[in-house]
Amino acid sequence: QLQASGGGLVQAGGSLGLSCTSSTLTVRPYHMAWFRQAPGQERELIAAISRSFATYYADSVKGTFTISRDNAKNTVYLQMNGLKFEDTAVYYCAASQNVNWRSAVGYKYWGQGTQVTVSS
Repeated sequence: QLQASGGGLVQAGGSLGLSCTSSTLTVRPYHMAWFRQAPGQERELIAAISRSFATYYADSVKGTFTISRDNAKNTVYLQMNGLKFEDTAVYYCAASQNVNWRSAVGYKYWGQGTQVTVSS
């Protein structure tokens, strides 16, 4: 239901911007989030934005990643700056209507993921 795009190969220290949109789901009433999953690791919540535009960041990306949303464009963004090798992962966007939007548990609608590879 959600489509994530914008991944690619970037050198360490570089930047990438990811987008998440949907042709079937209107994001306005949902809390939205970005997750990532590195090889051999569990999927982790890294950034979330509530439907009222409050934001949450995992410690691992705080200060370098920025989540935003444009409801008029039905799109959520993740701007990633200062990328490190350990940021290499598949990045997913997800939507939730759960009041506990800072938790990974309530996210029920997912995109297919986009690969981000950071070369050292």
